[in-house]
This record gives sequence, structure tokens and C-alpha cells, in this order.
Amino acid sequence: MTASTPSGDPNQTAEVAPTTDTADATVTLAAQVEALQAELAQLREDTLRERAELENQRKRMTREIDMARKFANERLLSELLPVIDSLEAGLAVQADTAAHLREGMELTLRQLMKVASDNGLIVVDPVGQPFDPERHQAMSMVDPAGHAPGNVVQVYQKGWVLNERLLRPALVVVARHD
Repeated sequence: MTASTPSGDPNQTAEVAPTTDTADATVTLAAQVEALQAELAQLREDTLRERAELENQRKRMTREIDMARKFANERLLSELLPVIDSLEAGLAVQADTAAHLREGMELTLRQLMKVASDNGLIVVDPVGQPFDPERHQAMSMVDPAGHAPGNVVQVYQKGWVLNERLLRPALVVVARHD
């Protein structure tokens, strides 16, 4: 706003004092800016705190995973200790008969198979069963001679499944289809 000076010269301007509305608006804007700056500072602080918390959680999870990997076999190995003890006891026996040695080996094998099955390991021994390419690997084919075509006639090497996942297919001989 301009106003003419008391001398009446229209080219000279005098400043008009700000009104109270303008002063109040300036104070209000300054207060809003200050409040927004405080809110921004609080948000930055919260973000830094959350980042630090997430980083700590990530480190904690990494340690827990490392510990789980390190001791994942603990239960299995503790169950194998009696099997090891049996083998050592059998080896410690002096001048025994072959029958006793065989009996000890069979007992130890039963212990080992129990530990294996308790931990989800299952043997695949498919003699007489239909050939399954998902679990068997055919090594050769023979004439059916008393066997159903497509069935397993002989197993060269047993297969193994761990908790429904194939570890090793059974190596088999299959009866040829006519």
C-alpha cells in the first residue's frame, strides 16, 4: 500500500505500518514451521531407532541361524552314540567265533537302522515292485522269466529317502516288457 505524503506529492510513498492481522499470520506461520520442524526431527529420530532395532534383530537372527546350523545334528549324533559303543565293544572282543561276530553286526545294524528311521531315513528296496523312475534307476533289463513285465527283478544298491525327499535312487534291474 502506498499513501501520499503530507506534502501532497503523489510520487513520494510512505510505508504503512503492518496491521495486527499480518503480524498474527506471521507468528502463526512461524509456530507452524517450528511445529513441523519438531515433528520432522521426531520422525527422523523414530526412523533411526527403528533402523537400529531392525539391524539388531537381523544380527540376532543371523546368530540364531548359525547356532541352529552348528547344532542341527546334535540329536542324530547323540542317538548314534550307542551304535558307536556297540561297534567298539565288538572290535574289543578277542578270538570270538564268526557266528558271534555276525550276531553282533546284525544287532548293530538294527540299532543303526532304528536311529536312521527315527530321523526320517527310509530304505528303498523295491524287489518285486513296479519300476518307479522317481525312486529307481534302471541299470539293465532282463527277460521277464517269472516276473511281471516292468517290475524290479534285482536291486544292485538300495535307495534312500529322507522325509519324502529322495537322497539316492535304488539301482535296479527291470523285467523287460514284451
